[in-house]
Amino acid sequence: MGWVSKVFQLHPEGVNWPRAVFFLDIALVPLVVFWAIGHEEYLLSALFGLLFAWLDDPGGGFGHRASHVAVFALIGAGLTALGFGIGGEAWGWLVLAAFAVTLVAGLAVAFGVRRFVTALLLNVWFILALSLAFSFQQHARITSYTWGQVLAWSGGSVLWIVVTFIGWLIRGREDRPQPIAELPGDTSRQKLTLPKVMFAVIRAMAIAGSVALAFGLNLSHGVWLPIATMIALKPSLEQATLVSAQRLAGALIGAVVAALLLLIPTSEHGLRLFAVERGLEVVALVLFMHGVGIRFLNYALYCAAIAAGALVLIDLPQPSDYAAEGYRVLWTFCGVGIGVLVMLLAGLLAKRTAQTRSQQERMGT
Repeated sequence: MGWVSKVFQLHPEGVNWPRAVFFLDIALVPLVVFWAIGHEEYLLSALFGLLFAWLDDPGGGFGHRASHVAVFALIGAGLTALGFGIGGEAWGWLVLAAFAVTLVAGLAVAFGVRRFVTALLLNVWFILALSLAFSFQQHARITSYTWGQVLAWSGGSVLWIVVTFIGWLIRGREDRPQPIAELPGDTSRQKLTLPKVMFAVIRAMAIAGSVALAFGLNLSHGVWLPIATMIALKPSLEQATLVSAQRLAGALIGAVVAALLLLIPTSEHGLRLFAVERGLEVVALVLFMHGVGIRFLNYALYCAAIAAGALVLIDLPQPSDYAAEGYRVLWTFCGVGIGVLVMLLAGLLAKRTAQTRSQQERMGT
């Protein structure tokens, strides 16, 4: 119980509801737009384009912020095109792409912690894009165009640039600090040690393996497997054990919450089903809002909110019943299991690194 209390320990000073409400206000724009045009399948791309552009905003003058976010949006658009473009191809291409993108993201730590965080955001989105594209391929009634998803992602990112421009004008064209001040801003380069490279490779193999299992075996609701693995995995070798446990707990809680929410439309049809699906989209948006607001209240609850919102939007078109919910939770547990395995390997790497440093220090003295 002592360990559980540490995992779910609350830090009230980390709550930021004004930030959460601000995100909800902006996110309502793509929600209403896609409701109006009747293409809700593009909503997730727009929301993550908006959210991640906000997280990547470095602050400063408007020109610097806009150019930085524009480059981020351009790279994200390329990954969106890749993810949705190969979503219907042979599963081997999906595995190869997942491995390559995850490996590059892991090695980005060489360019500084800030760029490493940026790479991880893009990595998370690429796995979500692959999963969403594969999910759409299972339903003939859903038509999703790659160019539409790219446009939705880009539109979400551009929306943040527009918001920053309006804020820049209102505040007298003065420089602004980094919007999410709690995120690291260090851009100093780091040496790529062998343990860091090995961990990046192991992490990439774990993600690729989960993609191979989910899509290669064509598992029912298998998209939950790579998403759970991505959430549960440690992003870096130096991450604390406590944070890793919080990621695991958050992945499981988020999956259970999403599974329960997806049971609601099980027996609905026609107009009521349409209304329930629109309601669940709003619930997913509110979950994202809470994730933004409680990011530094408790990391486990933050992971749970983001995971639940993403899983609801990804699997909302899929039929729900008790068997489907069983599969969803089962694959989540499997994904978390892969994350635990990588954590154990990372622990061995960290221990070996500490021993090597200790030996070098003794030899130096």
